[in-house]
Amino acid sequence: MKWSFLCFLLLLLNPVTLPAEEFEIEKASVIVNIHTNTLALIEANHISEIHPVATGKKGEETPVGHFHVLVKAKQPYYRKKNIQGGDKDNPLGTRWIGFDANGTEGRTFGLHGTNRPSSIGYHASLGCIRLANTSVERLYEKLEIGSAVVIVNEAKSFKVIAQNYGLIKESK
Repeated sequence: MKWSFLCFLLLLLNPVTLPAEEFEIEKASVIVNIHTNTLALIEANHISEIHPVATGKKGEETPVGHFHVLVKAKQPYYRKKNIQGGDKDNPLGTRWIGFDANGTEGRTFGLHGTNRPSSIGYHASLGCIRLANTSVERLYEKLEIGSAVVIVNEAKSFKVIAQNYGLIKESK
């Protein structure tokens, strides 16, 4: 008992300091590939999950670029048709994760659930990224305000895309 108290006292008097980067926890991020209608969740420098998605149909294409999450909502309200959150007719499903595409402040483009799960895997949305409600609920818990949302239309692997955008650092 006395020995542990002495060690504790020594640590208080001589704290060990580690570089700040040892404690930095990077935010999770996502990559959406319109080419394959899939989404990869990036956590702790690796691809941790891949989900099928629906992306924008012809004339309502999903914007390509590097964006950030600005808005998160549970049971989102669908303004275009005045449909309350939680309603079975709400096309946004159970979660909204809005990002800053085209200066829309996270209110127009987002990752969201759907009441039409059969549309997943196709170019069927009005520009958003649709996921199964269970998938978007998982992402909702992992993504934070400020998390990166990278949207591409490429025939490259998620690992290569993530490295190109600095979301995964190459192993030394």
